[in-house]
Amino acid sequence: MSELLVCLFSPLPNHNASNFIPDWPTIVGNIALLPLRTRTRGPAYALPPLPASTAAIDVDPDSESYDPLDEVLSLFRANTFFRNFEIKGPADRLLIYGILFVSECLGKIRSTMGNREAEKALLNAALDQFSIPGDASFPLNQAFEAPKDRQDAETLRQ
Repeated sequence: MSELLVCLFSPLPNHNASNFIPDWPTIVGNIALLPLRTRTRGPAYALPPLPASTAAIDVDPDSESYDPLDEVLSLFRANTFFRNFEIKGPADRLLIYGILFVSECLGKIRSTMGNREAEKALLNAALDQFSIPGDASFPLNQAFEAPKDRQDAETLRQ
C-alpha cells in the first residue's frame, strides 16, 4: 500500500486539501472529521444531497455538497506519485488517510472480478478490523497521532 505513495521522480508540487478551515468541527488524533455527503449515520456531519441534475462523479468543488471523499478521488492519481507531501493541517491528514483507504480498496479488487464480486470484496473489507493511526500495522504512524482513547479510536473506525 505505501509503495503507491512513493515515486522516484516528483516534478510537480503535491495537491493539498482545499478545505482548510481554521475552526475544525471535530479532530480525532490529528485528523479532521469533516462533513460528508451521506445518508448513513456516523460521527461526521451530513452535507446536503446533490441536486438531481448533478452526477456524483461531477461535483463542482465550489458546491456545498463537495465532500472530502470527492477531493480524495479527484486528487488520488496526482498525490500517489509524490515522494514527499507537505502536511499543512488536519484536512491534509484526512486526504492522506483517504488515499491510503482508496489504495487498499483497489488492492482488494481484481481485474477478473465482476461488479457484484468486487462490491462484495469491498463490503467485506469495510467490515474487517483495519489498522488506524497508533496501531503497529498502520503504515504512516510518523505523520499521525494515535487517538487519545478507545472512544476516539472507534470514532475514527466509523
